[in-house]
Amino acid sequence: MRGVIVVFAKAPVPGRVKTRLSPPLSPEGAAELYACMLDDVLEATEQAAAEAGLEPVLAVHPPRERGALAQRAPARFRVIDQRGADLSARMTRALAEAAAGGARAILLRGSDSPTLDPALLVAAARALESADLVACPDLDGGYSVIGVRRPVPGLFDHPMSHDRVLEQTLAAAARAGLRTRLLEPCFDLDTAADLVRLAERRSHPGSLACPRTLAWLDRHRAWPAAMA
Repeated sequence: MRGVIVVFAKAPVPGRVKTRLSPPLSPEGAAELYACMLDDVLEATEQAAAEAGLEPVLAVHPPRERGALAQRAPARFRVIDQRGADLSARMTRALAEAAAGGARAILLRGSDSPTLDPALLVAAARALESADLVACPDLDGGYSVIGVRRPVPGLFDHPMSHDRVLEQTLAAAARAGLRTRLLEPCFDLDTAADLVRLAERRSHPGSLACPRTLAWLDRHRAWPAAMA
């Protein structure tokens, strides 16, 4: 199966990333944490891409940060600009460009979900052998990963930053007659409450795919006070 997996990312600039984590973190601390998250996400994505036979792609916003992020990306990544007026347009454009390049399986993921296991990305790619659309729900009402076989007109024609994103995306898929499949849910790291959730996950048996993220939180004693 020829396809791509596209990571949507920003440069870790203070005041521009993870703003809902500041406070409790400083803008500089939030940016440092995001840099660790991004490195974890890129490593896990590269691993999954190799196993699933996908090309890993890093999509950068804004385009002027492309050079800086290209230096962070593992060698196998192709680095592109995100293009479009908003996230909906940029995701639509990424699907169209991947399909124009011949991809028959296209996965999009954010850089906010470092706990997402590479095995789940592989499962998402394989789900597209029988489904037209696959998604890993996020606990905030969105999704950490979405994949399609081909671009779908209108799939992202709705606001992207609210708690009904997955619901509205699935409704658009249903209108287009797509066969859909949902996989195991995940969660983004956006707020202090998400750090509590991460600490709870860490206390359970099994490893998490975010060693740099966890190490930064440990080193800076940045866990919420309730979990300290």
